[in-house]
Amino acid sequence: MLSVLHAITDASSPALAGGRPLASLALTAIDHGPFLGGRIPVAQSVDPGIAPPDGGGLDLAARLVGLLGAVILGVVEGVVIAFEMAWDTWWALVLGFTITGAVQEFVDEDQLTDYLGDDGWREVGYGALFGASSSSCSFSAVATTRTLFTKGASAASSLGAFQFASTDLVLELALVVTLLLGWQFAAAEIVGGLVAILVVAVIYRRFVPEAWVERARTHARALEENECGMCGMAAEPTDEETLEATIDGERQYFCCGGCRNAYDPETDREAVTAGPELLRGDRWQSATTNAIREWDMLWRDILLGFLIAGLLAALVPTSWWTALFGVGAEGSVTRLTSNVFLGAIVGVLTFLCSVGNVPFALVLWQNGVSFGGVLAFIFADLLILPLVRTYRRYYGTRMAGVIFVTFFLAAVVAGLVVELLFGGLGLVPPPGEAGGTISGTFTALFNAIAIPFLAIQVYVALERDQRVRIGNRLAPHVAGVVYHVHKALERIAYALEDRGLK
Repeated sequence: MLSVLHAITDASSPALAGGRPLASLALTAIDHGPFLGGRIPVAQSVDPGIAPPDGGGLDLAARLVGLLGAVILGVVEGVVIAFEMAWDTWWALVLGFTITGAVQEFVDEDQLTDYLGDDGWREVGYGALFGASSSSCSFSAVATTRTLFTKGASAASSLGAFQFASTDLVLELALVVTLLLGWQFAAAEIVGGLVAILVVAVIYRRFVPEAWVERARTHARALEENECGMCGMAAEPTDEETLEATIDGERQYFCCGGCRNAYDPETDREAVTAGPELLRGDRWQSATTNAIREWDMLWRDILLGFLIAGLLAALVPTSWWTALFGVGAEGSVTRLTSNVFLGAIVGVLTFLCSVGNVPFALVLWQNGVSFGGVLAFIFADLLILPLVRTYRRYYGTRMAGVIFVTFFLAAVVAGLVVELLFGGLGLVPPPGEAGGTISGTFTALFNAIAIPFLAIQVYVALERDQRVRIGNRLAPHVAGVVYHVHKALERIAYALEDRGLK
């Protein structure tokens, strides 16, 4: 028993000193491949070919204890990797959600509908532009799209261009992709997103009968269910997460606390795009509340995305990824095509938002998935099963099937196009290499600004009485800090004066 435990502990010291993964200390050899710039190289521990020493149950127990320890160390390593990725992207998320909140305050849905009423290319372009300027939450984007569609927006401009752009062409997604995967992937995301919008527009304009569209619109308008008073998502009273409130004598339901805090009937005003009202404090307070609502809707998906990606990087052997995505010879048409299709399928099977998918995409890229396959995976975020169920509830089974097939084909075609285009231009980075676009010093600086900025946003988004209570609790502590800082500076001044310095 001791000999086995000694083998594990002896292998741990050089592995940690060499920057190798903690999970590499498992009793069987596991090849993890490079990750995040080569900080996690291949490592092996005990030779599986060596016969176990005699000892019966004690030796088996020792091996089980060693395996359990290796798994625990691997989980710890996965959490560390997740934290590294979250740290690299934190400031970008704060910036992106802040801009999203402002756009939601100053852009009116009724005005959008006027621009999206037809299915011409101009309206499709408006849909892509407005979508890229709006929400990054997939569920919020789907709810907004339904509102636009029921008010008369065409299927091509709303169900296609707007809905796709509002999840896959938003600023925060581009920033996170740039930081984790590199500028080549960010550029490919934009180019591929435009290709995907072109695909969905062609399908809706040429292959979906107008009768199907109108039947789906009628179904969406006649849908009788309790909706969130803020974002429009389903908010059934029997759901434990649904919040109920009586506002101006009318009962309202909200899907989450963020929507409840963001809802204010007094700020239900027409949007403005110019003039002195853009500088009004209540407008920006409402925009800040919108940003916090985005956090409230997405923080679970983002957290899960980082954790899942970190655990996959630490625990899943490279050979498993190779077996899944290694169909066909390297660089062959079969390999490229299969990777794109498999990337989209894996995207369907995840339950994460577009931003939460990016860390998972990094793991795929670091384990040999093709450039186009990674992009197809990111573009398939609108095909996760909870959203498909939402499509069916909103528009009926037939239109839900149309939406699914349309977005799947768009993800596959966009993945293939960016693979061929960027490969032909020599813009595909070397396999496994990604990130490193901003130095650690600038990341730390940006995060040092973003953390207190987000704290201020949370404070502003609170109700007035909540802010008063927090202020009363913090006031003595702030005063104490100011007092001690003043005393420390006073002592320093006296010390300098004793030494003849003024």
